[in-house]
Amino acid sequence: MDTITKKDLIDRVAESTGVKRADAKKVVQAFLDQIVAEIGRGNRLEFRDFGVFEVRERAPRMAQNPKTLQPVAVPAKRTVKFKLGRLMKQKLDRAAAPGTPAVELKLAGTPAARAPRVGAAR
Repeated sequence: MDTITKKDLIDRVAESTGVKRADAKKVVQAFLDQIVAEIGRGNRLEFRDFGVFEVRERAPRMAQNPKTLQPVAVPAKRTVKFKLGRLMKQKLDRAAAPGTPAVELKLAGTPAARAPRVGAAR
């Protein structure tokens, strides 16, 4: 399985849309900044068919230090939960079936020949 970085994503967006890489970088960064800002405000972000990001409150709890075996209080904290959307879930389910190829996620309008498969060797 490959790791796709923000740089890789920017390059793919620039190539598939025909815009300059610098412009694609601005758009991708602005999009990510907005996601972070909205999550920071505690808002739920829903991207139809892709998935939903939402903030969850984790209750305080008692844990155990594995080295000393002493109880440790873990404070409450906020975390982000991601729930798969319909299309992403379908892609992952198809890839999990025996005899099916690796998941191929591509940007709309990108020819499949140019979009490398997730999990393909580099």
